[in-house]
Amino acid sequence: MRVLLVYPIFPKTFWSYEKILELVDRKVLLPPLGLVTVAAILPQEWEFKLVDRNIRQVTEEEWAWADLVIFSAMIVQKQDLLDQIQEAKRRGKLVAVGGPYPTSVPHEVQNVGADFLILDEGEITLPMFIEAIQRGETSGTFRATEKPDVTSTPIPRFDLLELDAYDMMSVQFSRGCPFQCEFCDIIVLYGRKPRTKTPAQLLAELDYLYELGWRRGVFMVDDNFIGNKRNVKLLLKELKVWMAEHQYPFRFDTEASVDLAQDPELLELMVESGFAAVFLGIETPDEDSLQLTKKFQNTRNSLTDAVQTIIKAGLRPMAGFIIGFDGEKAGAGDRIVRFAEEAAIPSTTFAMLQALPNTALWHRLKKEGRLRENQDGNINQTTLMNFVPTRPLEELAREYIEAFCTLYDPVKYLDRTYRCFLMMGSPSWKAPAKMPEWIIVRALLLVIWRQGIKRETRWKFWHHLFSILKRNPGVFEHYLAACAHNEHFLEYRQIVRDQIESQLAEYLAQGAEKPYVPVQEKAEEKTEAAVS
Repeated sequence: MRVLLVYPIFPKTFWSYEKILELVDRKVLLPPLGLVTVAAILPQEWEFKLVDRNIRQVTEEEWAWADLVIFSAMIVQKQDLLDQIQEAKRRGKLVAVGGPYPTSVPHEVQNVGADFLILDEGEITLPMFIEAIQRGETSGTFRATEKPDVTSTPIPRFDLLELDAYDMMSVQFSRGCPFQCEFCDIIVLYGRKPRTKTPAQLLAELDYLYELGWRRGVFMVDDNFIGNKRNVKLLLKELKVWMAEHQYPFRFDTEASVDLAQDPELLELMVESGFAAVFLGIETPDEDSLQLTKKFQNTRNSLTDAVQTIIKAGLRPMAGFIIGFDGEKAGAGDRIVRFAEEAAIPSTTFAMLQALPNTALWHRLKKEGRLRENQDGNINQTTLMNFVPTRPLEELAREYIEAFCTLYDPVKYLDRTYRCFLMMGSPSWKAPAKMPEWIIVRALLLVIWRQGIKRETRWKFWHHLFSILKRNPGVFEHYLAACAHNEHFLEYRQIVRDQIESQLAEYLAQGAEKPYVPVQEKAEEKTEAAVS
């Protein structure tokens, strides 16, 4: 069986980092970990080829070679996924589809011709698919009623990747999250009981990457790396030793809940194991909104203090923010900007709230009749809300645009990054000194030219650079890399403005609907009217 694995195109997003990747001559930030894991679970006597369409097109020779084409996609890749399924079917290929998006809305991929739907988690449903293929079946849907034990997951087939095209590699230690945030689809897809691999499994994956010659960043793609703190600490204690023995070949980034700040031992272990940055789901500084969306873990302590505790431990925070929660008061965008400035968070993902399919939020809004037709919600920063909010959408959209552009004002970004790195702790270990690659030197020279000479940031750039070098030299290299990130954000903020304004104009031309009024408020209005 000759299997062609195809990963659809991502539209430009906050995470696509085109301008930064151009600086270092790479095509894509992260590889399709799901597809290389699928390849490892399928029979190894089968033949495999993998094409990431974010790197290049599928060739006609590759289409002709394949007996079976397998796709995996997230919701933001929807359009290219549907197009590529049709391309495969036009060539008479058997098509199998899986991943988060098809699992959430299987009928959409089925409608364009997918033959096999391998849904939920592949450790359970891929063996069902293999049996069907071996019986000679040409279609089928495979679902799981339970969550797999990921200690059985094999080492992903990293060898199938065009390694030089990627800026970072991906590995996964756990699936699932213990919390119950209303808008989140992670707990729908992977459950609220975090399941982890063994430390030996994860280290074996790192061994394989090391053997393949990988020496750059590794993203631990867990949706909440610290969901099972006991098991994470067991991993980190072994990872710390592995990293020292291999002379610190990788730097790790990951995602975690903000309660990481309440566990000093965990913070120390992460830093000593080579973690450099962590993405935090802050969402909003408005406690009423956090309570409404059931993000209770963010209400127990000061969010500003938590973020700064994480910085002082030695981790650069990235933070997710959302505007548009029910009952939100005007000025939410300004409050998010003030919070990011106060907490000194350099980079923030910021989006309008979306109701993702099958989440608790989606079910509630559907019951209330508030979902917009033909709007899936794609968690992109350039998309209007896919439901009727409780305040005017025009007000929300304009607030969002201004806040996004303010966050990524080049001077404000440099100032915030500088304050962050001034207080940042340094790890006790040091990787062996080595000559930097010419491509890295070239990238740094370009950043210095653009931010230190060409733009209005020039005085801030040099002041901050020398101050970091003098006052906190241990983070100097990391600081320069964070400065480089603004090359992407400078362009992307204009993309956000242009696309949101375009969608807003179309929405207003069709006739804006009134904001949703909750049933309780409607009843109160009637009572007040009757009294008056």
